[in-house]
Amino acid sequence: QVQFVESGGGLVQPGGSLRLSCGASGSMFSIYTMGWYRQAPGKQRELVALITSGYSTNYADSVKGRFTISRDNAKNTAYLQMKGLKPEDTAVYYCNAEPILFDWGQGTQVTVSS
Repeated sequence: QVQFVESGGGLVQPGGSLRLSCGASGSMFSIYTMGWYRQAPGKQRELVALITSGYSTNYADSVKGRFTISRDNAKNTAYLQMKGLKPEDTAVYYCNAEPILFDWGQGTQVTVSS
């Protein structure tokens, strides 16, 4: 079982930036495709970005060109750099393997508001 701890969220104005981090326990982190997901109030959780073990990336259309996913296998950590944030990016952000294999962490709240 792998456990995730997300951090780095906060309140930011439209157009601002944040960098989220996802720390993972265990020794097998490097073999998993990792995804960043988000859940806005009243909406289903959605996948916004993923990175494979070979460092290939893919993004939801809504964040393409604004978000960048990366990983540091030596630190068992995945990152999500977010730029040009919009109010519709407001959500709790989570990380997990893709496909989802493990329990969800507590997530980190991102609020985009003026």
